[in-house]
Amino acid sequence: QVQLGESGGGLVQTGGSLRLSCATSGRAISTYFIAWFRQAPGQEREFVAAIRGSTYYADSVKDRFRIFRDSASAKNLIHLQMNNLKPEDTAVYYCAAGPWKDPAPTQKDEYTYWGQGTQVTVSS
Repeated sequence: QVQLGESGGGLVQTGGSLRLSCATSGRAISTYFIAWFRQAPGQEREFVAAIRGSTYYADSVKDRFRIFRDSASAKNLIHLQMNNLKPEDTAVYYCAAGPWKDPAPTQKDEYTYWGQGTQVTVSS
């Protein structure tokens, strides 16, 4: 069983920054892809970024967001550093874990475990 817990959401102005964190635990957690997805009201849940050694990004965020592993943390934290935020980044952000596959999984159906989500609101 894998457990995920997000933190770090909040309200920020356009152009600001936030760092989201996902605490991960469970059997063989290091073998999973860990990803961030987001879902805005009335829209489908969409891929943002993923990590398993290498990193993968949606085109809409790849020059502004960075996903990375905090190797010094006892909580096996995966962070999403979000810079130059825009109003269209407003959404509930979810952390997800999925089994290894090639190519890297970017669809929500490819992920097995999900956190409860954290709200990010970017004001204009």
